[in-house]
Amino acid sequence: QVQVVESGGGLVQPGASLRLSCAASGSIFRTIVMGWYRQAPGKQRELVATITSGGRTNYADSVKGRFTISRGNAKNTTYLQMNSLKPEDTAVYYCYAEVWSPARYVYWGQGTQVTVSS
Repeated sequence: QVQVVESGGGLVQPGASLRLSCAASGSIFRTIVMGWYRQAPGKQRELVATITSGGRTNYADSVKGRFTISRGNAKNTTYLQMNSLKPEDTAVYYCYAEVWSPARYVYWGQGTQVTVSS
């Protein structure tokens, strides 16, 4: 079994920064991709950023230049550094890990709330 746990959400003012953390643990043979999606009230879940095991990154156009995804020193961890936050970034942020464990599967975290408001 694989567990994915996020942390780091909170309430911040517009223009502030926040860093989300995500760790996947359990019977992981190899991690393929880790990433973040978000879902705002009344909207569909949307991709925010992804990072492959080789370090290749991908970002939604709405966060390019403001958000940075990275891998942690600890195995199967990833971070999302969010700068210049806007009210429209308010959402529940979900981390996911696509892994071989032993079958190829995607595991999701429980989500962490990010609220940007003055």
